[in-house]
Amino acid sequence: MQPRVNAYQQPIGPDVPGWTARERPPLTAAIGQYCRLEPLSAERHAADLYQAFSQAPDDSDWTYMGVGPFPKLEDYRKFAEAAQAGNDPLHHAIIDLETGRAIGTLALMRIDPANGVIEVGFVSFSRQLKRTRIATEAQFLLMRRAFDELGYRRYEWKCDSLNAPSRQAAARLGFQFEGIFRQATIYKGRSRDTAWFSIIDTEWPALRTAYERWLTPENFDAEGNQRQSLTELTAQARQDAAACA
Repeated sequence: MQPRVNAYQQPIGPDVPGWTARERPPLTAAIGQYCRLEPLSAERHAADLYQAFSQAPDDSDWTYMGVGPFPKLEDYRKFAEAAQAGNDPLHHAIIDLETGRAIGTLALMRIDPANGVIEVGFVSFSRQLKRTRIATEAQFLLMRRAFDELGYRRYEWKCDSLNAPSRQAAARLGFQFEGIFRQATIYKGRSRDTAWFSIIDTEWPALRTAYERWLTPENFDAEGNQRQSLTELTAQARQDAAACA
C-alpha cells in the first residue's frame, strides 16, 4: 500500500485520531495460570531470588546483563532495594504459583506514555525458570498489560546483538527484528551493538491468541512436552496479522 501524501505531495504517515497519552503501568499484580507478577520488593523477594539465581553452576547468565553477578545475598538485596525505589525500569518478580517463591524478574522500561511505547528488559531468569511455561507466561502477562490494559502501540525488546539466546527468544515470542544500532551503549567496560525487535498493536490480537493456545494445558502431554511449538504459532500469527494489514 502506497503512503498517502499531503498537499505538497510528500508522503506522510496515517493519522491517529483521538490519541491521548497512555497511563503508566500500575503497581499491581498480574496473575496467570502458572505465575504471578508483582512489583519487585527486596523484603519479600530478594532471598528467594538470590537462592534461585545461585543454583546456576557459573555466572554466565549475567554476561549480557548490565548488572550482576551477585556473590552474596546482601549484594543482591542492595540491587533489589535500588530497583524497587525506581519507576523506570519497573521491575517485577515472577512468582511460581505452585511454590509461592520468586524465581526470576523482568521489567517494563523506557516507558513513553505520550507515544504509547514501552520496552521489556532486565530479563533475569533463574535456571529453574528458563524454558518453562512460567517463563513464557511471564512475558505474555506483561504484553497483555501493555496492549490490553493500557493501550500502548509498540512493545520493544532490545539486547546485545551478540546475545544469541536473547535474539532467539525474541523471535520465538513473535517480535519482529528491526535492525542493529551500532556502538549503542557501553556496559561492563564493553561496547555493545544493540539488536532491536518490536511488536505493534495491530499484530497483538493474533499473537495473543497464539500465546493463549500455547499456554493451555491441552498443549502439553503427560510428560510436559509441548504438542505445538510457540515458534510455529507466533509465525502463523505474524502471517495472519500481515495479511490483515
